[in-house]
Amino acid sequence: MVYDTTWAGEARSAAGCSGVLLGLLLAIDAGAGTLGVVRAVLWAVLAALLFVVLWPARVSVGPGSLVSRGLLRRTEVRTDRLVSVRWSDGVAQRLVLRDSEGHRAELDPKVLVANPPMWHVLDRDARTSLDRDVLRCGETALRQMAARVDRETARTVFKLSGLR
Repeated sequence: MVYDTTWAGEARSAAGCSGVLLGLLLAIDAGAGTLGVVRAVLWAVLAALLFVVLWPARVSVGPGSLVSRGLLRRTEVRTDRLVSVRWSDGVAQRLVLRDSEGHRAELDPKVLVANPPMWHVLDRDARTSLDRDVLRCGETALRQMAARVDRETARTVFKLSGLR
């Protein structure tokens, strides 16, 4: 099983951002002389909502499966039985995976870019789906993701070796 190595930092950032927001709101309200118990509770609820929104899903990939665990739900997709892989439309770019059993998972492509071993396990299983003629749509999305991971990996290697 391969886990997202960037998850802990993103979780700390979510906690830090919500903590800073709470501190600023309390400090501004106290400075204005309008801080009371009700307002403090409202600010705490607002900070908690920000925390929930920013909390990253913990993604892990193993042979034949991808698991995404959020605060409230867990989704698992059989990656060796994928029927579609596509990019979602919207503000935040997401890779949407759907398997033959009807399960669906969305993940931030940055997770795969930051963790090439995760991508390689997922790519191998997606090729298995393609070889079995289960994957009906998604070859283009897979090629785009592979190119993105390869590009970022090469960029990192060049940067670390001083070649720029």
